[in-house]
Amino acid sequence: MGLLDRLRAAMGQRSISTVQLMQETGTRYMAWHGGLYDADVVRACIRPKAKAVGKLVAKHIRETVDAAGNRSIAVNPATGIRRLLEEPNPYMTGQVMQEKLATQLCLNNNAFALIVRDDMGLPTAIYPILPQTAEALYSADGTLVLRMQLPNSKIFNFAYSDIIHLRQDYNEDDIFGTPIGGVLAPLLDVVTTTDQGIVSAIKNSSVVRWLLKFTNPLRPETLKEQAQKFADNYLATASGTGVAAVDSKADAQQIDPKDYVPNAAQMDRTTQRIYALFNTNAHIVDSSRSEDEWNAYFDAEIEPVLRQLSGEYTRKLFSLRERGFGNRIVFEASSWDGASLGTKLNLMQMVDRGALTPNEWRLAFNLAPVPGGDAPIRRLDTARVQEGATTE
Repeated sequence: MGLLDRLRAAMGQRSISTVQLMQETGTRYMAWHGGLYDADVVRACIRPKAKAVGKLVAKHIRETVDAAGNRSIAVNPATGIRRLLEEPNPYMTGQVMQEKLATQLCLNNNAFALIVRDDMGLPTAIYPILPQTAEALYSADGTLVLRMQLPNSKIFNFAYSDIIHLRQDYNEDDIFGTPIGGVLAPLLDVVTTTDQGIVSAIKNSSVVRWLLKFTNPLRPETLKEQAQKFADNYLATASGTGVAAVDSKADAQQIDPKDYVPNAAQMDRTTQRIYALFNTNAHIVDSSRSEDEWNAYFDAEIEPVLRQLSGEYTRKLFSLRERGFGNRIVFEASSWDGASLGTKLNLMQMVDRGALTPNEWRLAFNLAPVPGGDAPIRRLDTARVQEGATTE
């Protein structure tokens, strides 16, 4: 059973909230069909962000405070929610789905995922969906509904409370982010035209390089025969000496074709404008960025998505009552992803002083935790000293 078949089957369950009678038409979203993802520069801009979002780790947090004011925090207390975050559907892990959502967010400034619920209303699966169009509608009781046309031309109505909706460039519309395609299309036209010019220049390198001018008029078939004989004898790499000799019947002249190659400065300016539109730069794209460059990129591009994912998952997976009991979803990022090897090694000083546990330090190197590594340790020469003796 394919993904669309599975999705259609899930939509047939009674637990999927749909509204058939619409009274008021709202705002509308249309996916961009200009082939943005087919452009290599666009794909290069998107890939670092999508990979970084995929590396975020989703956790279910339950924070409670008793009557005495004591706070307790439980991490992943519900097995069902934990499984849903790690494997949202049979076709992908949480990492893969997060990358897919991030890619769609970059391409369309909107990304959607459908929450499938059981008969008790509990979430059982999450599927990313790529609608061709989405229209915001309101039912008679004021419930917000998205009417979506999927790539298979099927039209479905989904309650907005069952849709995880990420958006950016949130400006003109009340529900949807403003699509990026209209702004990006002129720049991609320049890139495409430039690429076509380069291809034409390469093809033109195989045009006529030599001209044989005969003193006597010859028939067309004789001209072709003489030209082919000249090429076979003197222009082929296996012809031998590399020296050509002609008699007074013909004059051989070499032609230097002037190929047009697009201006490198113009190409660079167009590329920089596309980078700016995606809030990135060449160092981020080719993975040659410094720690400071990555930290700045993370703050500007990754953290807003992190916060949006946490908020959407929390309010769509948990009811108001469940949130009132301290349930929430958080997406965490390793603070050391952009750190150099030298910086990670220097963190050992923080382990010696008890600021980091051994397992937290090992996490910076993607190493598995060790037994007893969650307890902080401290060198004796960094402990407090009182009257010549160390104190604990």
